[in-house]
Amino acid sequence: TKRVYTRDQLVVSGMLDGEKITVIVNHWPSRSGGEARSRFKREKAAMLNRQIIDSLFSEDPYAKVITMGDLNDDPTNSSVKKYLKAKEDREDVKIKELFNPMEEMFKRGQGTLAYRDGWNLFDQMIVSKELLEKEYSSYRFYKAGIYNKTYLANPRGRYEGYPYRSFADGGYTGGYSDHFPVYLYLIKEISN
Repeated sequence: TKRVYTRDQLVVSGMLDGEKITVIVNHWPSRSGGEARSRFKREKAAMLNRQIIDSLFSEDPYAKVITMGDLNDDPTNSSVKKYLKAKEDREDVKIKELFNPMEEMFKRGQGTLAYRDGWNLFDQMIVSKELLEKEYSSYRFYKAGIYNKTYLANPRGRYEGYPYRSFADGGYTGGYSDHFPVYLYLIKEISN
């Protein structure tokens, strides 16, 4: 009966070289208490994210939208697949739908954070259909990736290869974060 408030979702629309692009920044609820017990919170966050995206599409079905952030779920979890409705195969994405380039990476065993010797890909960048078109006179999605350079990884010990945390065991370690960053490229043909 009592609403559980979590983080807001930041929606920013602006012009990039004269093209309107909307970015939604997310940090969905954690898995505190266990994945299954906290799942409903991330599903609610996904429903809100989808509602925001649908409202953008109601204004413009061809809106260029990037929704991104630490979702605290993998690309194959119900929050992303069932509620956000992000698709793995870009060829299956229709107008007003979303493509998740991170799902293929996750299925190949890549991740942005490690827990108990298993990799998760909680940090995702998901794009709308309009960014997938093959015509490059305006900005289009080219590729996405995980920035997991060796200097960002723990150099030794039990957690070698994991993201090199900035704080662990109550003190500063000299690291960066407990997650590897993600990125995407938008490209555009420049006419002479």
